Amino acid sequence: MNISSTNADVSRFVFFIIFAGTLCAAAGAETFEFKHAAGNKYRILSVVEEDVYIDRRFSHRAKILNRVSVEISDVDGETARHNAVFSSSEQILEGDSSFLWSEEYVSVFGRDRLGRLTIEPEYYMPVVRNMPVFPGRDLHEGERWSAPGYEVHDFRKSFGIEQPYRIPFEASYTFLGYREWKGKTYPVFSASYRIFYEPQAVSGRIWPRRIMGASDQIVFWDLEAGQAAAYDESFRMIFELSNGMTVEYRGRAEAEIIESEIMNKEDLVQDIIDEIEKLGIDDVSVRIGDEGITLNLENIQFPPDSAFLLESEKIKLDKIGEILRQFAGRDILVGGHTALAGTAEGRMKLSTDRAAAVANYLISKGVREPSHVVVRGYGAERPLADNRTAEGAQRNRRVEITLLEN
Repeated sequence: MNISSTNADVSRFVFFIIFAGTLCAAAGAETFEFKHAAGNKYRILSVVEEDVYIDRRFSHRAKILNRVSVEISDVDGETARHNAVFSSSEQILEGDSSFLWSEEYVSVFGRDRLGRLTIEPEYYMPVVRNMPVFPGRDLHEGERWSAPGYEVHDFRKSFGIEQPYRIPFEASYTFLGYREWKGKTYPVFSASYRIFYEPQAVSGRIWPRRIMGASDQIVFWDLEAGQAAAYDESFRMIFELSNGMTVEYRGRAEAEIIESEIMNKEDLVQDIIDEIEKLGIDDVSVRIGDEGITLNLENIQFPPDSAFLLESEKIKLDKIGEILRQFAGRDILVGGHTALAGTAEGRMKLSTDRAAAVANYLISKGVREPSHVVVRGYGAERPLADNRTAEGAQRNRRVEITLLEN
C-alpha cells in the first residue's frame, strides 16, 4: 500500500488560518478575540518537515509546503464568512529539489469573535478546527484556559475513506507573555493537545483502529496588524490500522502570514512582453489567468518520451530567469503539458517530469528558492490546439511558468 505523507496527514494546515483579531489591554491583562472586516484578504505560507514511519521503521522524509489564500466576504454580527483556497505541495527530500503539487482544496466557513468555527461537513480544510477558542475575558500572563477542538483528514487516497475523517481533542492554552520573532516583540500563547482515540470502524479499504498524537504550538500575535504573525509547532501522529499496519508522522512546522502587493495583471503582462522582445526570446507567449500571469514556453524541446532538458532550452530558460528575477516576490508554478499520445498515466508522469526539469534548472540558477516553486503535471488535460494535427500536437507539448497572484 502506498502511504503518502501529504494524503495521509493532509499536511499541517494549522489553526491560525485566519487570525484576523485584536488584543485589548485592560488592567494589566490582554483580551484575545477575533475581529473581521469584509474584503480583507490573507495569504499564509506554512512549511512542514516530517519523518514518516511504516510499521515503526523509517520510510521517508518529506517537506510539505502549504499555501492558503483567504478572503473575508461577509460579516454577520460576530461571525465572518471566509472563502479559502488551500494548496499543498510535497517534496521528498531525497529526491528532486522542487515541490510537486499534491492537492488543492476550496473551503467556505464562518468564524466568530472567539474562534468557534461553522463549516459544512463536506469540506476537508482547514485540518485543525476550533483552535484557538478564546475564553472571552481578560487574560493575565501565565493564565490558562481550555476548549474542545477537532482535526479533519482526507483519507480517500490512502485508506479509501470517502468522507472527511474527524478526530476530536481537548486543547489547552497558556498566555506566555511576550517574545521576540524576526526582531520584533509579540504577545505569545501556547496551544497544545493530546489524542488517544479508538474510533468506530468506517467504510474504506482500511481504517484507523487507534489514533494517538500530540501537537505543541507557539503563536506570535501581531498587535499592530491585529492578526497572528507566525507560529511554530512540533507534532507526532500514530495511526494503528485495521490491517495491522502502523503509520507514524513526526515533525515540525512553521508558518507566517505573507503580505504581497496586489497584482496589476495588465501592466505586468506588458512589462513581461517588453522584456521578452528586448531579450529576443522566441516561442514564448504571455496571458492573464485566474492564478496569475502565465508564460507559455511553446514547443519546448525534449528528446522523445524524455524529461532530459536540452542545452538549447537551457539558453532560453536563462533568459526567462532574467525576467522572473525582476518579480522575486512572486512564487511560481511550473506546469507541464503533453499532446494526446500514450496512456493517461504516462502522459501525467511525463508532463510532471518535464515541468520538474524546468523548475529544478531555474532553482539551480538561483531564480527562486525551492520553497517558492511548485511543480504540476497536467498531461493532455489542457490542450491549446487540436491534437489530431501535427501542428496542434506540437503546440500542446509545452511548459508554462505562472507568476502566482497568491
